[in-house]
Formats: sequence, C-alpha cells, structure tokens
Amino acid sequence: MQTDNPVFIENTAFSSFEDLSSPKFKALKEKYQLDTVFHGEEDEFTRMLLLRDWIKKTIRISDFEESYPGDEYAENILDAALKGHGFHCGHYMIVQNAVMNSYGYVTRCLGAGPGVKGGPDGHHGINEIWSNKFQKWFLSDAKYNHHFEKNASQPALRTTSGGGPDGQGIPLSALEIRDEYLKNKAADVVLVKGVHRIPIEYDSLLNIKGEIIRITKERFAQTYTWIEWEKSNNRFTVWPDTAHELGKLNMYADDYFRNNIWIWDKKPHWAYNTEFMILVEDRNAIEWTPNTIKADVKIEGDVASISLSSNTPNLKAYQIKESPVGEWMDISNPVMMTLKKDKNELAFRSLNLTGIPGTEYKVIIGR
Repeated sequence: MQTDNPVFIENTAFSSFEDLSSPKFKALKEKYQLDTVFHGEEDEFTRMLLLRDWIKKTIRISDFEESYPGDEYAENILDAALKGHGFHCGHYMIVQNAVMNSYGYVTRCLGAGPGVKGGPDGHHGINEIWSNKFQKWFLSDAKYNHHFEKNASQPALRTTSGGGPDGQGIPLSALEIRDEYLKNKAADVVLVKGVHRIPIEYDSLLNIKGEIIRITKERFAQTYTWIEWEKSNNRFTVWPDTAHELGKLNMYADDYFRNNIWIWDKKPHWAYNTEFMILVEDRNAIEWTPNTIKADVKIEGDVASISLSSNTPNLKAYQIKESPVGEWMDISNPVMMTLKKDKNELAFRSLNLTGIPGTEYKVIIGR
C-alpha cells in the first residue's frame, strides 16, 4: 500500500563522516558545557539554532588579521575566542561542524563565492546541516547567525514536513539559495537571523578600514552563485592528518558552471584543472538524504520479509513500532514478521550513535 514516506537518495559523492564514537566529541561538549545551551529545548531545529547562536556569541568577527591562532582546531579556536581573539568565516565553519556533529547532527563544510568577473569577489566558509524535522539540508551561517527560508507554499521545495512553526518558512540549502538568486536575485526568499528567525533585509560588519558596511539579502544570496563541498565530512576528528583529502571539493557541474568561470581573488578558482575539483553532474548526489531508510518488502503467505537500507552515518540500530501507538524497539535486519491482522501498519527508523532518530518510514501491509 502506498505511503507518504521521506525521499531516499543514496550518497554517492561524499566519502566519509565524523566518527561520533571519538572521545573528542564528549570532551568538546563537557569543556564548553554545551548541554546548558539548550535550556531544556526538545525541538531539534531550535536546538541547532541555539547552538549556532552560542557560537556567534562566543566568537568575535575579525576578517582582516595577518594571522589567526588555533591552527584550524575547533577547540583551539574556541579557547582563543574566549580570550577575545576574533576570527573569520572559515573558523566559524570549523567550529559549527564540530559542535553540531557532537550532538549527532549530520553537518558538512562548504565554501562559496559570487565569482563575478569585474564585480563582487571573495570566498565564504559555511555549513549545511541535515534537518530531520524538515527532511532536507539547510545552509547555516554561524558567522552571521542566519539562514534563508522560503514559504512552504512556494514550489520546488522537497519536503513532506509542511511549513515551519508559527507560519515560518522552510530553511533552504545552498543550492536552493543559488536557484533563487539566479532566478530573480532572491526576491522570493527571506533572510532570517538568530534563534527566533527574525527576517532581515541586510546585515552589518566592519570593512578593512573599520567602517560599518551593510550587506543586503541579495548580496548574501549572490555568495552562493558558486559552491564547493568538502568531499570528506570528517574534519573535526581527522584534522590535520588528512588535510589533502579535505582539500578535495565537490562542485555541481550544471549549465551555469559549464558556461561561466568562478573568479576568486580576481582569477579563476585555484582548483580548476587539478585533482581537487571534482565535478558532480547529478544534483541528487549533492542533495542525498542522511538518516533516511528504504524498505524492500516481500510476502509469502502470512510472513513478511522486510529488508532495510540506510543512509545513516554512524548507524547504531534500526527500530520498529506498530503504528501509530506502539513503542519503538530495536530490530535485526531483515525483519521477519507473521502478519496477524488484515491491515498491518508498521513504522521504521534509524538511530545513530548519539541517539538521534531518523525520519519514520511507514509500511502498510494488507492480508
């Protein structure tokens, strides 16, 4: 019987993930008392925003230092920040990746830039985080404590979770922001800031002369004209031993990519024509779906065999419950069940090592 299950897209483009069993994660949470950031909040997405807000409040923006302490270790960056040192976007990216993964939230590091010849230049380090609540990636900018959203009634948003709470929108991935900018300079999306997702039209920072400048929503969106994703997703636990692998960058090779050149520091991006630029032509390979499962159901007589496949990094267990009122229980895979009812409603989900459950996958079997 057909059910409204989450989209399952297999990971084919990314090579590794943080090892959540690493003692580094426990040490990070305990040292900075990160559990206190939640204030008893149970909603997953709000927890992510509270953690991002803590990073923003802890690290001061300073974009034009000659050198920075920390050697790109998340803990060293935080220690220096607590002493008053400022940092640029790449450091926020490193810290956010570590903090979010420490709570089991699948997070990846990426860079982006406007890349316009004779126009805006530069490079920005940010993260994407997989939201189980919205069943999609969303771009999270810890430096500015903001992200982009779009009203759930707008087309081309792949989610089955409905709109956000209190009428708020769906958080957008980097590619979705890029779509919106290339379509109409992001006229149909909202830039929101902080835990309460306050809509803003611009944000402010200091330029190299120490002057306050305003960056508009449109200009922020233009940043995602060009995007690179680190192919390896284990920066926190392996740095710097696999720095060479972390330098390999997935880039979405669509028509815009093929017909234009990414300009960075007034010249083509350094990775062109090197082993480090990895072209990905299938958009689904970029937007694969962590923490989702699919089931292959076979029935012989009154016995069902259900084989589960998963896109869950750090998978701990599969769980089952009889929908809609049963209790979640760990199960083996495949599942062998004797059908005792005319209509058997089952729900499955994955569970990772930190206890974060994936999205429910429903199976309805009639006899």
